[in-house]
Amino acid sequence: MKLETDEATRLSSSDSEAESADAFLQRLQRLVQIAGSANALAKRSGISQSGIQRYLKGGEPTRKMLITLAECTGVSLVWLMTGKGDEVERHEPLAGDDDAYAYVPLYDARCSAGSGAWNERSRVLVNLSFTRYSLRKKGLTPSDLACLRVDGDSMLGLLDDGDTVMIDLSRNALEGEGVYVVMLDDHLYAKRLQRDFDGSVRVISHNKEYQPITVPRDRLAELHIIGRVVWAGGWMV
Repeated sequence: MKLETDEATRLSSSDSEAESADAFLQRLQRLVQIAGSANALAKRSGISQSGIQRYLKGGEPTRKMLITLAECTGVSLVWLMTGKGDEVERHEPLAGDDDAYAYVPLYDARCSAGSGAWNERSRVLVNLSFTRYSLRKKGLTPSDLACLRVDGDSMLGLLDDGDTVMIDLSRNALEGEGVYVVMLDDHLYAKRLQRDFDGSVRVISHNKEYQPITVPRDRLAELHIIGRVVWAGGWMV
C-alpha cells in the first residue's frame, strides 16, 4: 500500500511540474507577443536568438535572464516567475518614484492597413518603462509618446518585421530627414522621409528592393505624418 501511495504522489508531483512548465511557457509566449516576435524579443532583451528559442522549447532561464526579460517587456517579475499577481505590476508611487520612470503604451496596432486614426481600433498591450531622465535628455515628453510594431520587410536592415518602435506624436510634421510613421492611402508605414528642392517629399525604404515613392508638393496633404520614430530597441535621434 505504501508503494502505491508513493507512486501516486510521484505521479501527482510530475503532473504538477508539467502543468507549471506549460504555464511558464505560456507566459514566455506572452512576452514574444508583446515584443512582436521571438527575434524582436531577443533584440530588445540582448539575449541571443538561440537562447530565446531554447527557453521557448522548455529551457529554464536563470534568475538574471528572467529579470532582463521582465524589464525589457514591462511585465511584473513576480508574474513572470510564478504566474501570480497582475501581468503589469500595479503599485502606488513611492516618494520620488514618479520622477524615476515614465510608462509608454505599446499598442497592438502594426504599421499596416487601416483607416481613420491609427489607434482607433487598437488596445494597449502593455506599458513599457523608460527612465524620465533618458526621455528628458532626448527632449521627449512621455504623454506625446506611443509604441507600435513594424509590419513587413521594407525597412529590413534598420527595422525588422515585428520590431517595436516608439514614436513622438508631437513631431507630426516633416522637420528634417528621419524615420517617421506615416499614413498614405489609408496604410501605416515606417519610412524615411526626405524633402527635395522642389518641395516634394521622397518616401524611402531601407530595403533597396523597394523603390522610393515621391509625393509631389501639391499632394503633400495626402501624406499624413503620425510621428517621428525616436526609438527602436535603441535611440534613433
